Amino acid sequence: MIPKSHPRYESLITRDKIVDGINKGITSTQGLIAQGRGEAFDYLIGEKTTPGALNAEKTAAALLILAKNPVISINGNVAALVPEEIIRLSEAVNAPLEVNLFNRTEERAEKIIQHLVSYGAKNMRIKTDALIPGIEHDRTKVDSSGIFSADVVLVPLEDGDRCKALVDMGKTVIAIDLNPLSRTAQTASVTIVDNVVRAIPNMTRFADELRSSGKDELQKIIEEFDNKKNLAQAIDDISKHLSSSLLLTLSANII
Repeated sequence: MIPKSHPRYESLITRDKIVDGINKGITSTQGLIAQGRGEAFDYLIGEKTTPGALNAEKTAAALLILAKNPVISINGNVAALVPEEIIRLSEAVNAPLEVNLFNRTEERAEKIIQHLVSYGAKNMRIKTDALIPGIEHDRTKVDSSGIFSADVVLVPLEDGDRCKALVDMGKTVIAIDLNPLSRTAQTASVTIVDNVVRAIPNMTRFADELRSSGKDELQKIIEEFDNKKNLAQAIDDISKHLSSSLLLTLSANII
């Protein structure tokens, strides 16, 4: 039992969820490495949602609401970390969930589906009857009525080659990636540089707020967003946080 008074409580709880996901057979062991890499970048932004990330999350919500056929891609880490939250977002923007895995086995995919169903998921795409062009690993396998035909795809915790392949298919891709320099971040239409455990609830909140907005208002939010500027701002935020932390350390040593 981790006491809530522990200074790393939230981080340790998140790690435990990934370990629990591995024990349940829904998360791959490689997911541990991905989690550690993401946590390192979360340190660099101060483990908080920046104003730039909030703007990207609002834009993402507007895109999902306006989409004709939005889909939310699910991998093992997402299923382990934010099952309830991703289902709430799915319902808020009427976007089905689709399991898509790099290290795929049908047994693991089925376990993730059943895991989400146990949390109340109803709107899911579960076939693998279509292939994304240009990918040679198992992430190419998708549902013809889901990711394959979607106009907007949310791909939290993504790998860069599928992100590029989806963009090449003409899709708008929303990525959640704590590393603003990754292939995914640089390729996506909208990159949310934030921890998935913060980003998904934020997107749901924005979706609830924007649901009654007119099409023109939503379109304006989207048109005013520039992902290159967004990524540049994220890198600047990291630089400022590191500089601030360094100054605090130096001041403490002087004192």
